[in-house]
Amino acid sequence: IALICVCFASCGSNTSIVSSWRDPNATLAKENFQKVLIVALAKDESTRRSTENRIASINPKVLNPSYNYLNQQNLNLTQEQKISIVQSEGFDGAITMRFIRADKETQYVPGTTNYYSGMGYPGMGYGYVGGYGMGYGAGFGGWYGAYAPAYYSPGYYQENVYYYIETNIFDLKNNKLVWSATTKSLDVSDVNTTVDEIMEACVQQMRADGYMSPKSK
Repeated sequence: IALICVCFASCGSNTSIVSSWRDPNATLAKENFQKVLIVALAKDESTRRSTENRIASINPKVLNPSYNYLNQQNLNLTQEQKISIVQSEGFDGAITMRFIRADKETQYVPGTTNYYSGMGYPGMGYGYVGGYGMGYGAGFGGWYGAYAPAYYSPGYYQENVYYYIETNIFDLKNNKLVWSATTKSLDVSDVNTTVDEIMEACVQQMRADGYMSPKSK
């Protein structure tokens, strides 16, 4: 899990933490996981596999996709039987992800006025005008049409859809939840990018919660 810090250090900002929880007696160092199961609960099998593979690719020797162990072949097994499979494979930790809900939020984006000191006036002998195809003798309509939009952009309303994802870490040796967080993501069109952002946000929150050691200076 600690390798996530390095692999996702430069992710984007479309994802943020909504809430988190930590077992006060648990730390990543104490758990010392050796074999971790990655479980993504998704209705779409391709999304599940993509998510689990993305996380497992960080360190395949430790992180393992759950679809190799819990799949369509044992879908009808009881909870106890599924846990027995996980235990028999020697897993001592698990990272789980599941979709919670999607919320629409309407936001007002205010207009902006921009001033460019380097922008001159066509026909006045200074400032760059070639890029607009304008020179001496250009009419007012063409001049205004070319330059005015760069100075003012009107405000507008936009509707955003945020997707809430729950990420958990389980200590399977003691069968207990040790850390949990809920994130919200603005754009989930690319599974790999979303997973990267969620994991990076979680790593930062683990440090803030004291579950993971802070970055070395």
